[in-house]
Amino acid sequence: MPIKKILVVDDSVSARQYLTVVLATGGYSVITAVSGEEAIIKVKSEMPDLVLMDVVMPGINGFQATRAITKDEDTKHIPVLILTSKDMETDRIWGMRQGATGFISKPINPAALLAQISALG
Repeated sequence: MPIKKILVVDDSVSARQYLTVVLATGGYSVITAVSGEEAIIKVKSEMPDLVLMDVVMPGINGFQATRAITKDEDTKHIPVLILTSKDMETDRIWGMRQGATGFISKPINPAALLAQISALG
């Protein structure tokens, strides 16, 4: 299924704005969430084709939100790419164990991000 609508989850206003511009330029429709809790709600209501998930957020973190999304019968088909400054191998392994499809380190390279999204669709 081609990726058209992407949910960007990040508690940083500037990160959400930056990713929205990059993705819109790439032709994607973008919705945003500021927390793990909001991400879980929006995934169920909006049914995006992909979720870009930050890890370090107050409340439910990105790993917890990823697990909730990928273990839910209604949303488990939606791929989640973790975008984070946490670039240790243990973070990558933990993210994949939570159900993430991929792991991208910040700062984000726009061309690499769009290429990875294109490869998923």
